[in-house]
Amino acid sequence: MKQKERKFDALIGHLSDDLYRFAFWLCKNDALAKDLVQETYLRAWKALDSLRNEKAAKSWIFMILRREFARLFERKVPPISSLDDLEYDIEDTKHHGPDDKLEIDIVRDAILNLDKKYSEPLMLQVVGGFSCDEIAQQLDISKSAVMTQLFRARSKLQTALTRESKIGKSL
Repeated sequence: MKQKERKFDALIGHLSDDLYRFAFWLCKNDALAKDLVQETYLRAWKALDSLRNEKAAKSWIFMILRREFARLFERKVPPISSLDDLEYDIEDTKHHGPDDKLEIDIVRDAILNLDKKYSEPLMLQVVGGFSCDEIAQQLDISKSAVMTQLFRARSKLQTALTRESKIGKSL
């Protein structure tokens, strides 16, 4: 048992902050993100023996997290809340001022409003820190498809943020 604990900690124990950040980007809720990370670790613990390539541990655990998030929608319909009800108590934004938090929220919303085809690889790269090869493996698509989707995602994001900027200036 101790050997399994050491292996688990060495492979994925240090990824909790990255997993939380990614989970928060997915669900925009502090408590739910923490629950997702906890459930992800539980599933990873149970399936640790099935991990064949230890170098792919980070991709593997992020895939478990994405599947856990998808399972939420199989079990229940998430409550619809207004933007005012959303929690923004993410560690990375605790020390930012109101203007910085507003910009972070605008970028987050713009990313999440992209088609899933574009937002998912972009979030995996930006929030998860994955390479194009790792993203391709997780999404089961080619590396060139990932690069194309990332390019288009950034282009669409830039267009959306430019449009948002023009709207903000006209107010």
